[in-house]
Amino acid sequence: MQEIREKHMVAIVGAGLAGSEAAWQLAERGHAVRLFEMRPVRMTAAHKTGECAELVCSNSFKSRAVENAHGLLKAEMALHKSLILKTGERFSVPAGQALAIDREAFAESVSVQLKAHPKISFCNEEVTDVAELIGFHTHVIFATGPLTSDALAASLQNILGTQYLSFYDAIAPVVTAESIDMNLAFRASRYGKGESDYINCPMHFEQYEAFVDAVQNAEKVELHQFEDTRPFEGCLPIEVMVERGRETLRFGPLKPVGLEQPETGERFHAVVQLRQENAVGSLFNLVGFQTKMTWTAQKEVFAMIPGLENAEFVRLGSVHRNTFINGPALLNPQLSLKSHPNVFFAGQITGVEGYMESTAMGILAARQIAASLEGREVSPPSPETMMGALIRYITESNPSTFQPMNANFGLLDPPEKKMRKADRKTWYAERALHKAAEYANQV
Repeated sequence: MQEIREKHMVAIVGAGLAGSEAAWQLAERGHAVRLFEMRPVRMTAAHKTGECAELVCSNSFKSRAVENAHGLLKAEMALHKSLILKTGERFSVPAGQALAIDREAFAESVSVQLKAHPKISFCNEEVTDVAELIGFHTHVIFATGPLTSDALAASLQNILGTQYLSFYDAIAPVVTAESIDMNLAFRASRYGKGESDYINCPMHFEQYEAFVDAVQNAEKVELHQFEDTRPFEGCLPIEVMVERGRETLRFGPLKPVGLEQPETGERFHAVVQLRQENAVGSLFNLVGFQTKMTWTAQKEVFAMIPGLENAEFVRLGSVHRNTFINGPALLNPQLSLKSHPNVFFAGQITGVEGYMESTAMGILAARQIAASLEGREVSPPSPETMMGALIRYITESNPSTFQPMNANFGLLDPPEKKMRKADRKTWYAERALHKAAEYANQV
């Protein structure tokens, strides 16, 4: 590590979207920042350049419309004068209602702006000793993303515990509760034990056979070479299970035993179970449905499940290399560690998914540190905002089943009175932006 003379500086590890945003937010408030980025000295398997905020997957920041969860998140970030959002708009390319980016020009511009800021100093080196870094700085933000280096991950485990850092991710799809057809699905727990906590989508023989055929024939996503890791037996992709035999799913996640229809006693050939995803019960995940099918294929295949013909998917399944911490077990709502209050996490490593979600966590971590340095106390944003709802999800979910999540309206508390879907989204946006404006003015 380079010689450090100013112990008062804030250290940020990782100059991706979250780290770049956090550095800018702190520097704009007059706080000195040391930004560590190992690229281009040491590259990852996915990055191509040493530029800050390089977009390694899609070039889309998704919808601009505030009636869309991703658009609402952007509107909230704009209230905080987000560097990433502002630069993205400057280098946008035609994409209808979506904000798509000229990725090379965007990353170059972010890099130039950060390196020109008098309060930001760059250290192009790999951080491998977490304890040393913490000892030299008043506050530290780790924003190293899903491709955190092996050496840093090993050092992080010394303060997190080995069971709290995930490296290979298998994510099941999530749907909104209101989009499930309960005329076909039913609530029950296996063998009638406990409460009827699961929503069950039953299949007859012909439906199951057609579903298995569709899974076999669906287009699959090819893993990158650096992701070519054998998944754990406990979270095999459904297509891998199908490859092992047509009946494998019926003896695995689609096991029908003990799941009769409560009112009629009818038994089924197979049953897809959905488990509650969040505290308010507005989201449910498809149990055991991690998959490498493309997103288009998933929507087509999963629509064959009785009760999910018109389901609204807020997260689709995936199997990929991902480093993230178990936020509910480790993080305060301020995004600092419960065991080390001056150590913060931001970006995808916190358990959010998506470019804007990661950037938003950079804003919030920086705001908390700025308040601390200025002798102020700031509460997290209201969970009625999209930024606050994401914070609530990654810090208050069940630690034993925690999986990454992107922005969606299912994370927000629903209105007390019934309203049309289109009206409800407008209502969500108006409520959120009112609360977000109050928070932005406060911090």
